[in-house]
Amino acid sequence: MDPLALRYLNAMGIQAWADRNRPPTPARPAFIDADVLPGMDGLSTAVPTSDDESEWAALEAEVRACTRCDLHRSRKQAVFGAGNRRAGLMVIGEAPGAEEDAQGLPFVGRAGQLLNEMLAAIGLPREAVYIANILKSRPPGNRDPLPEEAAACADFLRRQLALVRPRVILAVGRIAAQQLLASEQRVGALRGRVHEYAGIPLVVTYHPSYLLRTPGDKRKAWEDLLLAARLLRQDSGR
Repeated sequence: MDPLALRYLNAMGIQAWADRNRPPTPARPAFIDADVLPGMDGLSTAVPTSDDESEWAALEAEVRACTRCDLHRSRKQAVFGAGNRRAGLMVIGEAPGAEEDAQGLPFVGRAGQLLNEMLAAIGLPREAVYIANILKSRPPGNRDPLPEEAAACADFLRRQLALVRPRVILAVGRIAAQQLLASEQRVGALRGRVHEYAGIPLVVTYHPSYLLRTPGDKRKAWEDLLLAARLLRQDSGR
């Protein structure tokens, strides 16, 4: 197996088995179950237009100046989102943490590093996807978002989705899954099947911070990633 693939899978806690009698194969960007993983081309949904760019700029300015809820009083800065604005895969998390609040970018702490490894394991570098959160401001002490806080940010996320037009959504963690699916079920009950949000296929998986605490569930997360990759491939006609 490609040494780079082994490094990614080891980082996720996935044991890779090799057939000693099988001749080595050339390195390739899609590592495991390569027939179902999307190629590196076809990751974007469309070429952005000048109208899209102006809408992105207006939306980001609105988010960064937002005072819709009290979280603006305690945050250092709003965390808008980052990545490919025409990505086939959009990753949606819960809310910024301390490092995200400091840097103004989503998923940049230890959980973000693991998320990068998870995406790379299915052949998607971080810059190939778009990453956003349910909340754009950090809740004090990283507590769960209040219903009114999630409601205040809901329109921002809907507008981001409308601009990105992803082919697949990956909801990471309980809060993101429950908010997007209007469900009270836990991640374990929601993962393993395809849901839908605004007509877009949605896959639920564990939050990377949970996987750091509970590495025994990394294999389940790997199954979720493969499901999202299959959906991307199917939608692109591959």
